[in-house]
Amino acid sequence: MKLIVTGGAGFIGSCFVRMLIRETSHTVAVLDKLTYAGNLDNLEPIASDPRYSFHRGDISDAAAVGKVFSDVKPDAVVHFAAESHVDRSIFAPEDSLNTNVKGTFVMLEAARKHSLKRFVHVSTDEVYGSIDPPHDADETFPLKPSSPYSAAKAASDLFVLAYHTTYKLPVMVTRASNNYGPYHFPEKLIPLMISNAMEDKSLPVYGNGLQIRDWLYVEDHCRGIYSVLEHGREGEAYNIGGNCSLPNIEVVKRILVATGKSESLIKYVADRPGHDLRYALTNEKLTKATGWEPKMTFDEGLAATVQWYRDNQEWVKRVKSGEYQKFYETNYTNR
Repeated sequence: MKLIVTGGAGFIGSCFVRMLIRETSHTVAVLDKLTYAGNLDNLEPIASDPRYSFHRGDISDAAAVGKVFSDVKPDAVVHFAAESHVDRSIFAPEDSLNTNVKGTFVMLEAARKHSLKRFVHVSTDEVYGSIDPPHDADETFPLKPSSPYSAAKAASDLFVLAYHTTYKLPVMVTRASNNYGPYHFPEKLIPLMISNAMEDKSLPVYGNGLQIRDWLYVEDHCRGIYSVLEHGREGEAYNIGGNCSLPNIEVVKRILVATGKSESLIKYVADRPGHDLRYALTNEKLTKATGWEPKMTFDEGLAATVQWYRDNQEWVKRVKSGEYQKFYETNYTNR
């Protein structure tokens, strides 16, 4: 197959691209705007492979997207590209609207015009909102997003599924829980805490730290997406969870143990607006349909992630320069 992978220079997208080039015979064209979270260093391990190509462009730009489709003539699209950080969406909600909704619409229109065979839209468990225990969300759970980010993702999910109903576009939606692993930009919880701990900086924890998240190692997520690409049913949504629910403060404490640092680095800061208390997914539908299950335990995955950050300090320094510092000061230092 020839694939276009949007957002393929980001954390999860680049993992997916590296996996495809390493383990399959597919040809992969990455379409990425290279915003702060997109990094060509993430694709360096496969950059010389003749089955890989990179195309810089904005998914909201119909002309740019159309050119990539015409040049690549893809059989399938795996659509990762999104503004994916809740805190940034609170400060700049229009960015989420433009990229996550308009950008997805542009991709769908291009896919429809080029008679695509498969379109996998990568979404998030956050579209379900905060879930009261003991319930876990399945794919029929009502969408109740809480932030501009999750609202934009929910809207894009509905656009994608509507294009199947209206135009018979062969779409599938995946909704995953919180990812972690190598190459993760240090604004989300785990990479931020690892990076700060290694620098002996304070670890900012929102509120009381009791917000519960389900943790999924990034390579497990990518294999789940690939199972949907290969075996998913058109017009369906599939949850991809890690079967590992932990309070944020427990994750932070495990990171301190893994990095050999003291809990005195923990600094509780004012909670963010509309912070969901609990996310929880069931994978039953995906497992029955494809046999996929997460393989990496949290402790094993965390150890591998910490070691990667130890081994790649230059990468961390590069991505934490400039614009990142301004955002960090705005979001954490002054809370």
